[in-house]
Amino acid sequence: MKGQEKNIEVLNSLLSDELTAINECIVHSKMCENWGYKKLHKAIMMQAMDEMHHAEWLIERIIFLEGIPPVKLNKVIIASTIHEMIENNYTDEFIGVRSYNDAIKSARDLKDQGTVDLLTKILKIEEGHVDWAESQKAQIEQMGLKNYLITQASEI
Repeated sequence: MKGQEKNIEVLNSLLSDELTAINECIVHSKMCENWGYKKLHKAIMMQAMDEMHHAEWLIERIIFLEGIPPVKLNKVIIASTIHEMIENNYTDEFIGVRSYNDAIKSARDLKDQGTVDLLTKILKIEEGHVDWAESQKAQIEQMGLKNYLITQASEI
């Protein structure tokens, strides 16, 4: 089914964001694993898996609309500390939520309900990522970074 070019452009942009997020999450997860923060390693790896599903769904939709997914990355930013990882994750996910909301509005304007439904599904997952990052930031603020990191070393 031939989709509208503007819609395909928006989906391609979201795909680039998701592909970038996958790479950042995998590297950050592996850094956490290497540093012994098992709980963070697992949580961030699960986010990477979510982002992989989002990328897969976006690719499927782009192809369905007879577009060609560009499969390009934005600038990948690798943090050097846990605090930077959490802050960067929060910022990226917050911007992602805004991007998905804008994309949903655009798809509605173009009367493409299939894309609206897909983007709404992804948006809800992205909102969960923002909530997770907000919780981590609050824990760091309330208990201090050192105590927070102690809690991240165990799998319990």
